[in-house]
Amino acid sequence: MSDIYDVIIIGGGPAGLTAGIYCARGRFKTLMLEKLISGGQVMTAFMIENYPGFPEGIQGPELMEKFIEQGKRFGLETDSGTVEKITVEEDIKLIHLEDRTIKCKAVIIASGAAPIKLNIPGEGLYVGRGVSYCATCDGAFFRNQEVAVIGGGNSALSEAFFLTRFASRVHIIHRRDKLRADAIVQEEAHANPKITFILDTVVDSVEGDDSGMTRLKVRNIKSGATSELPAQGVFIYVGMHPNTEFLKGFVELTPDGYIVADEEGRTSIPGIFAAGDVRKKELRQIATAVGDGASVSFTVEKYLK
Repeated sequence: MSDIYDVIIIGGGPAGLTAGIYCARGRFKTLMLEKLISGGQVMTAFMIENYPGFPEGIQGPELMEKFIEQGKRFGLETDSGTVEKITVEEDIKLIHLEDRTIKCKAVIIASGAAPIKLNIPGEGLYVGRGVSYCATCDGAFFRNQEVAVIGGGNSALSEAFFLTRFASRVHIIHRRDKLRADAIVQEEAHANPKITFILDTVVDSVEGDDSGMTRLKVRNIKSGATSELPAQGVFIYVGMHPNTEFLKGFVELTPDGYIVADEEGRTSIPGIFAAGDVRKKELRQIATAVGDGASVSFTVEKYLK
């Protein structure tokens, strides 16, 4: 049984890392699997101002690095790989990766969620040449240029604020006549001279030339009028979808793909648990993900004992 982990955590964002810290500290042999780099979506956040303990705010990568260091201190093992499926043989869970299979007694799924794409003409063609889903990653490439942000929630406005550090103008495009962001965030956006708002509008296509994206074709959904908006970059923030493709037909999912789990993280399969943004829940924040990670680790401890 030495080659069998007590716990395997799928996903290395705030929920997965917190669960890893708790499980490893509890002296369970714990492995955390992440597709790319540990830290999850928080790694793309320029500044986090609502996570307790950092009154001046903290950059996303810096916060996640602290999580990672703490996990390693307690013996948390980490590895990279894409999980293709999970199967169960009696009480043992098998995690099937592209090139190998790893066994464990309990699984915590904390695979998070990914940005939703618009699936409009030109979007895929100009990814990396104007189209982006991460202002923190790509904002600096657009110094003194005009860019657009698609979306009306807190994430969209937060990224718009960040982009004003570089861009000459940031256009926020939203399909409704009102934004969904918190009132205080909207007030700050309206007060920023670099930000303009284009409401009741959708983007029909991304257009450009061999050098990259140069404009957006937009349409007012009330009047039907179309026009072109000059922009060298567009940052898309219209929502997230859960990373649960590998779980279809295995655990119970909501119609939109989130894992159905109780408050302690139990899924429809014994020994399979869920935490963080991958769960069906109302609020998705770093703080709630951390709470999920702590709670589910306690549930896993009870399961293993």
